[in-house]
Amino acid sequence: MQPDNLYATETSKENNQFVKDLSETVNKYGFIVHNESTMEMSHTFGNHGAEVAEDFDLHMIQICKPEKAAKSLSANPERAVLMPKFIMTFTENDKTQIRFMHYSEDNIRSIVNDEQFPASLAETYAKIISMIEEAK
Repeated sequence: MQPDNLYATETSKENNQFVKDLSETVNKYGFIVHNESTMEMSHTFGNHGAEVAEDFDLHMIQICKPEKAAKSLSANPERAVLMPKFIMTFTENDKTQIRFMHYSEDNIRSIVNDEQFPASLAETYAKIISMIEEAK
């Protein structure tokens, strides 16, 4: 397997503002934030009785394009293992840090035996990165 890729960047926008701007940006391109009610991890952990520091502001943002995902998973449900796409955001040194893990076409191919999927998923990864850049 080839190395996978961690896209790491930052913005001077506050985390909540970046998340709001990202949501608007992804909607513009037919994507959605799939987990809007549970992406703010301090609330999610708190709802399960776990305590976190008052300034804990990790967001785990799941991006989805429902129409494309439905067609893709209907064609081959094995693809589901690579379908969740999460963007992580948190504050560090007064800046919002943004992280997104994505995979090479070769690694996708080694996980899911499927001719069309590696190129299609790589295209989606590139679009997510461009939407992050636009929202910054």
